[in-house]
Amino acid sequence: MVMDRDSILGSDDLKTEVIDVPEWNGKVRVRSLTGSERDAYESSITRRHGTDVELNLVNARAKLVVLTVVDDDGVRIFGDDDVMELGKKNATAVNRVFEVAQRLSGLTEEDVKEAVAGFVDGPAEGPSSV
Repeated sequence: MVMDRDSILGSDDLKTEVIDVPEWNGKVRVRSLTGSERDAYESSITRRHGTDVELNLVNARAKLVVLTVVDDDGVRIFGDDDVMELGKKNATAVNRVFEVAQRLSGLTEEDVKEAVAGFVDGPAEGPSSV
């Protein structure tokens, strides 16, 4: 069956996974990125210098964790302004959550390289809030 607009927009397609984070003495729910969140994330980890584009990996893991850790209702528990504080947490814990978020969102190193190439080939965008 070919889906129509309402079927696609009404589908519950975001994946979640509850993972144990022993460094934080508990579990967290990790959700896949939405399309808009992924674009914002990829934009936030690139830096443009004229026509040159490079990866900006400062707090890259914390940025993804902020976007993907949610409560039982699927609502983000961190705001964009929590990135710096989360970046100060245990690297093993942050990386554990980051890797799950990356997997759920289909975000690979190759995807990031393609995003950088896309910025070189595409129009310049404004800065992200993430």
